[in-house]
Amino acid sequence: MPRDYYEILGVSKSATEEDIKKAYRRLAMKHHPDRNPDNKQAEDNFKEAKAAYEVLSDPKKRGAYDQFGHAGVNASAGGGPGGFGFDNVGDIFGDIFGDIFGGGARGRGGRQQQAQRGTDLAYEFSITLEEAVHGISKEIKIPTWVGCKTCDGRGTKKGTSKTTCSKCNGQGQVAMQHGFLSIAQPCPSCGGAGQVIKDPCGSCHGQGRVRETKTLSVKVPAGVDSGDRIRLTGEGEAGMHGAPAGDLYVQIHVKDHAIFHREGNDLHCEIPVSYIIAALGGEVEVPTLSGNVNLKIPLETQSGAQFRLRGKGVKALRGGQVGDLLCRIVVETPVSLTEEQKNKLREFDALLKTDNKNHSPKSSKWFDSVKRFFQV
Repeated sequence: MPRDYYEILGVSKSATEEDIKKAYRRLAMKHHPDRNPDNKQAEDNFKEAKAAYEVLSDPKKRGAYDQFGHAGVNASAGGGPGGFGFDNVGDIFGDIFGDIFGGGARGRGGRQQQAQRGTDLAYEFSITLEEAVHGISKEIKIPTWVGCKTCDGRGTKKGTSKTTCSKCNGQGQVAMQHGFLSIAQPCPSCGGAGQVIKDPCGSCHGQGRVRETKTLSVKVPAGVDSGDRIRLTGEGEAGMHGAPAGDLYVQIHVKDHAIFHREGNDLHCEIPVSYIIAALGGEVEVPTLSGNVNLKIPLETQSGAQFRLRGKGVKALRGGQVGDLLCRIVVETPVSLTEEQKNKLREFDALLKTDNKNHSPKSSKWFDSVKRFFQV
């Protein structure tokens, strides 16, 4: 249905004449064709604003519009103020229902209902992190409606064609009389199409489409992440009677990885190291999506320390920037110790206490904080 004139101008129903004039000038300046050459949308917006202003700037037309809506200012209506007369009630209501069904009250000059576009489809596509990072092409199978090859989507038997509906004479709608009101509704014989199929195709039974499992190749670009969508235009359900097909939206889901966790274009992982390497320093081999690298661990590294390997993350889907790999150190406590190993650790612990040096700065700081907490 036509948009509300107040909504078009962006004013309330209590707006003054000056408010309406200002709103129209602003829109006219913005969308005027001279300022927007070859811009069809701007041209349509300008015409829409002009039509709204012509009604709302005229007190009589505005009054009729406020009372009866678009029907009250229809140019074809005669009679009383604002173009509304009792003798034309049937035509006015016909215009209202014509907006809904796509034509006039009794089908005169009405539009034939166009075949409806096919339904869009959604498909969830699960891939690994490696596939998301490097990109991949995969085939998927989609059960859907496809255009009938026997009749090329027309729905008619070969050598025949559709005929004009005799009930609505091809208008796609018929009039229902209720007292003095004439209301248009879709033709029950042709469903609003304006044409009927007397000899339907034996394969699709007149629908112009059949059920089929379609195999498609989906190209997933490098850098996609969970939640991204790939649109395959025209790969949704075929429309009825040869109407255009809908689109297929492939929703990307990246599976959890055993080592890496992705955040944006950065990858995160935990690297377990022995407390010997953490204390004395050394090197550990770290896996990346482009091969293993050696990570140097400085001496006296604490658990939770994080190291950044630049350029070892994910290449952005747009822009080409490459993220980093952030490695979080986890100092591993030895397990399954023999009695001799336990004794050696006890000796080592005692040795740490003999030189009066602070070998555990984090522990000392934490215990000092605990003491201050209980002294408050």
